[in-house]
Amino acid sequence: MSECAGEMTVAAAFAGMRRVVPVVFKAGCPDCRGRFELAASALRLAIGASSRTTFYSFTCPECGAAVRKPAGERIVELLTGGGVSTLRLHPTV
Repeated sequence: MSECAGEMTVAAAFAGMRRVVPVVFKAGCPDCRGRFELAASALRLAIGASSRTTFYSFTCPECGAAVRKPAGERIVELLTGGGVSTLRLHPTV
């Protein structure tokens, strides 16, 4: 089989791609004081109507504690850019 001028081979399609490195986030547990790295899949981000209701959470891999920390604009930017699952909280009337 010959390759048509308009077709691209799989090798050519992937030639320009670089290896994707998984994003990890450094975190700490306020209960056990453990320091560790977490994959995006281990974190959850909740975006509320105010800074008081915007936070990220995870389970400490060392002691199992449920950890919830406030997330300012920069943290929200980093977490969403790194692929962390995001939940938008709607205000109650």
